Amino acid sequence: MRPVTLHTDRLELSVPTAGDVDAIFAACQDPEVQRYTTVPTPYRRAHAEGFVEKAAAWWDAGTETTWAVRRDGMLSGMVGLHRLGRGDGELGYWMAPDARGRGFLTEAARAVVDWGFSPAEGERGLGLARIEWRAVAGNIASARAARALGFRYEGLLRQALLHSSGRRDDAWIAGLLPGDDRTPQEWPVLAG
Repeated sequence: MRPVTLHTDRLELSVPTAGDVDAIFAACQDPEVQRYTTVPTPYRRAHAEGFVEKAAAWWDAGTETTWAVRRDGMLSGMVGLHRLGRGDGELGYWMAPDARGRGFLTEAARAVVDWGFSPAEGERGLGLARIEWRAVAGNIASARAARALGFRYEGLLRQALLHSSGRRDDAWIAGLLPGDDRTPQEWPVLAG
């Protein structure tokens, strides 16, 4: 599959490149990124270089679509659809610490979800039947973003997430279907 560039009012989403390596490396030093994603710990520059190469290969294979989120040409984070191939996918994302709290994540992820559900004719989208979201249980910021996108909380998956260190974490899971009302719903893990 050919890489697709997406645009929002404030952001450009495009394939990560070698020019992003330093910014990816810096962002992945953040303890929150290391705690709540599958990035290796410790995260070395070689990991960022390998990630850029893998992202291009995932597009080529049609197994994942990974975008660098850029504002004014500067890397703000990553967003993608993973585990593709069965007519569904999993939304994943992280934001650099200095880009958090400005709505960039929700804006970028909304564009990705819209593209994922768009009909596949003419390479306009993937025509997915379902998009899942999973996160380490306790990742409140990620859960708030997924809820804002309209995802429905579906439960807890015990020890379902395997970190690169070998640690297993419980996962929250939510889903979104193309015809769902995207108005944020109540999530029991976000009550109060």
